Amino acid sequence: MSDPELVYFDKIGTLEAWNSDGLRSLIKTIKVPNMIEKTLRYPGTIEYLRVLRDTGYFSSEEIEVSGKKVRPIDLTSKLLFPKWKLKPGEREFTVMRVEVEGIENGLNKRFTYDLYDEFDVKTEITSMARTTGYTCTAVANILLKGKYLRKGMNPPEYIGRNEECFQFIFNYLKDRGVTYSVK
Repeated sequence: MSDPELVYFDKIGTLEAWNSDGLRSLIKTIKVPNMIEKTLRYPGTIEYLRVLRDTGYFSSEEIEVSGKKVRPIDLTSKLLFPKWKLKPGEREFTVMRVEVEGIENGLNKRFTYDLYDEFDVKTEITSMARTTGYTCTAVANILLKGKYLRKGMNPPEYIGRNEECFQFIFNYLKDRGVTYSVK
């Protein structure tokens, strides 16, 4: 929960952001001097998580409670996961911002791409399913149609480097109401 900052999004307002670990293959496949991934949540989340962490609720070391050994993380998971589970029809949204800056043709450039998506009331498909599941089915369609032929292990960014594949995914999402805006 390091390097916290507040980030504003249209339609949502201000969210809290902190460093997280999810870049995985990008660190090795894209040559850039600096990359940061941040988790976005409502303001106050960092403090809430710090209190839980600092009081030991995320510890994997067993403690004794009423004569029984228990790992605090197991108790925390058992208590919190049901509270965090979406109820049928519950509305949620997904938001993402990708910022790219660097030098292009000798000029400083900065591009910002925002994704905002909501629960689809008509289909009752969650935003998370729409933004992640639809991307996966787009890639499955690319493979089924023979549009991507590279063999072996392929991280997602390899598929995105192929302009035809990138446009296919982008249009596949757009056709399902998942859109990006460019600033």
